[in-house]
Amino acid sequence: MKLFFAPGACSLASHIVASEGGIKIELEKVDLKEHRTESGADFYEINPKGYVPALQLDDHSILTENVALLMYLGDIAGLTHQGIERYRLLEWLAFITSEIHKSFSPLFQKSPDDIVATAKAKILKRLTFIEERFAGDYLMGHGFCPADAYLYVMLRWCKSMDVNTSSLTKLAAFKARMEKRPGVSAALDAEEIS
Repeated sequence: MKLFFAPGACSLASHIVASEGGIKIELEKVDLKEHRTESGADFYEINPKGYVPALQLDDHSILTENVALLMYLGDIAGLTHQGIERYRLLEWLAFITSEIHKSFSPLFQKSPDDIVATAKAKILKRLTFIEERFAGDYLMGHGFCPADAYLYVMLRWCKSMDVNTSSLTKLAAFKARMEKRPGVSAALDAEEIS
């Protein structure tokens, strides 16, 4: 399998899940401004949507969308759940992707200050929702799962985009725990980010 990624982008979550699960994947960096891969390929020919992550499977088909990749890789690695817990995991992944991830768009697009302030307030409100329900070391309380990787990436973005999360002590402790995980360290090293 090959993961098309951009350093520090949301594709980092899939990279972390693969790393945590011991899944051997090839990596190919994508320049999202030029839409070219490190090997010079037109990324639109790989993923017509034009964004990461994209996972080339062993049959050369392409799987896209973070939630799909996180579940796929999580299933292979044995990091997902069964029964109602599987749907709780999907619930968290859907919340993170639709309510937190997408709320960063104005911050990446250098929007007017009032729009940026509104986006930051929404992100903080959604993270506060998670903070209030956080009961254990990880999002689902009992061990690392794919939603933890995605939440961790969102918390990294908060730091780089100046979203003040200092009041969220449970999430700060979670982020620190995540940074000590070998799979997280390996993914950060491979993407050459700190």
